[in-house]
Amino acid sequence: MSGQQRELTLRFLAQPTDVNYGGKVHGGMVMKWIDQAGYAAAVGWSGRYSVTVAVGGIRFVAPIRISDLVTVSTKLVHTGTSSMHFAVDVMAADPIGGEPPRLCTHCVIVFVALDGVEGKPVAVPPLQLVSEEDRRLAEYATRVMELSKGIEQTIERYRVAGD
Repeated sequence: MSGQQRELTLRFLAQPTDVNYGGKVHGGMVMKWIDQAGYAAAVGWSGRYSVTVAVGGIRFVAPIRISDLVTVSTKLVHTGTSSMHFAVDVMAADPIGGEPPRLCTHCVIVFVALDGVEGKPVAVPPLQLVSEEDRRLAEYATRVMELSKGIEQTIERYRVAGD
């Protein structure tokens, strides 16, 4: 299956155990779902065990309610030598109907494929950017992760200065 699965979608109902004290699904649970979908997508693309190395640009746009039908969609938008960048959308809607699905969370998540012996990065099949939309999404993912690196560097500068 290596190199065959560019997109992956998970669907499930938000459960009472997923909510915070305010009655909405808490952000940590949403991040867990993003990581699970990203892992499945990374393995589906690379055919290898993969690990999360970064999440960038995560935004919680709208709440998810108990019993909402949640859809976590991943799309591979950029590959490096061993890395895979996925754009992730988390949508939710009342499964009984009435309202269209609403965007609740969006981010870019990056995985690295590892060999099964030493845990070292291994090459992944390259993503062929064939459309203008593909190129736009690849640029978007790259820029989001560059911004995230800038934030990390700023935090490190201030952390070191405070020690």
